Amino acid sequence: MSPSTPESGAAIPPQECPARAVFAQGATLTALYGPAARRDPGAVYEKLRAEHGGIAPVELEGGVPAWLVLGYQENTQVARTPSRFTRDARLWRDWNEGRIAADDPLLQLLGWRPDVVSYDGEEHRRLRAAVNECLTRFDRHGTRRHVQRYANQLIDGFVEDGAADLVTQFAAYLPMLVLSRLVGLDEEHGPKLVEAIVGMVSGGEKAFAHNQYIIGTLRALTEERRRAPVHDLASWFIQHPSGLNDDEVCAHLRLVIVLGYEATTNLVSNTLRMVLTDPRFRASLAGGLMTLPDAVEQILWDDPPLLVCPARFATHDMRFADREIRKGDMLLLGIAAGNADPQVRPDPGAPIHGNRSHLAFSRGPHECSGQEIARAITDTGVDVLLNRLPDLHLTVPEDQLTWTASTWSRHLDALPVTFAPRRRPAPQSAPAARVERSAATDARAAMAEADAQAEADARRGFWASLVDLVRGRR
Repeated sequence: MSPSTPESGAAIPPQECPARAVFAQGATLTALYGPAARRDPGAVYEKLRAEHGGIAPVELEGGVPAWLVLGYQENTQVARTPSRFTRDARLWRDWNEGRIAADDPLLQLLGWRPDVVSYDGEEHRRLRAAVNECLTRFDRHGTRRHVQRYANQLIDGFVEDGAADLVTQFAAYLPMLVLSRLVGLDEEHGPKLVEAIVGMVSGGEKAFAHNQYIIGTLRALTEERRRAPVHDLASWFIQHPSGLNDDEVCAHLRLVIVLGYEATTNLVSNTLRMVLTDPRFRASLAGGLMTLPDAVEQILWDDPPLLVCPARFATHDMRFADREIRKGDMLLLGIAAGNADPQVRPDPGAPIHGNRSHLAFSRGPHECSGQEIARAITDTGVDVLLNRLPDLHLTVPEDQLTWTASTWSRHLDALPVTFAPRRRPAPQSAPAARVERSAATDARAAMAEADAQAEADARRGFWASLVDLVRGRR
């Protein structure tokens, strides 16, 4: 393969391309994609830190220039000062000057949409209120019961085998099961949504089509809930006094599904990997010195589910971190790089019990509103698994584990384990025949029916199709 062509197949613009010439005074840009970045993104960040300090000029797929923020303090400043660094992609100079095609794969992640992450100021506060208030309507214990139910269903699928892949048979399922339930989607959408999300985040020629499938699915849900609301996130967005229109409802459902699935799947996988491979971690956990929520926070420091968070745009020309930043320049939050900054973590091996000052969920006005749901899915799901199968053992040496990485995140490919086979619990009896119900109980009945349907789907092997699909991401 030619060094001038990335593996996605899109040509890298030559050094004299205007997209490069107008950025960072023509500085050499380090690629955040390709073999080196996929193999060891942390090494790329540390090399950039040594060469450039707190912020470095980098290149995304297709030769698109950006600044990667590396320092912990610099990341915090960018995230907390929207007057200088806005989320509004309509200020992006490369887009405004015609250097980004309308179907560029990066736009599926970086482009402007009518959602809370694309606005600052008063409009952001309006949308943020709707997102925060609707997400907090989920009962914390009720959400954890959903996680327990689905985690047990997934474990039942392999408990008699004595062996499993905890990525493709557990971590890749659990977040989508729970999020689909909370959002209001039928579980039949699960496999295609996983395929679309993975394909969109990975980039490439099909990213646009994957994003269109996600939007189409959520738009149909929005229209249905506008006609007949029930007890789910889609209905609550529609009913919120902030007055979200259909485009805004659809955009925020997309945020929950896409970011929630990607980040939480990685968080579950990473937590399980550390439990199985780090003897200090597992000894502390078993000995009661570290709770599982504390363990999750350690993972959020050491191996955050998103390595790089898109994106901020400079609102004016300025000098920042000893570099000249021009109005419209794109800045990327280096979550993993900031968490590893020696200025705040001189000893990266030291435990950080219960410390939530990491950057994993960003900071400032755009800090992730769904982080408690991600934590609930992770610590509850892992807890159920460890209680059901306390004798889990990794079947390969840790150094043989492999990853698939993109600019934004990296996924553990597989986590093969063995354990003593156990008998699968007997299925519960079918629900009693329907009786007349009042309108006040319709929502609860619908939720109970969805649970029964999920169990029936699992018995019919529905989730086997999702196993095959998720294996394709490797």
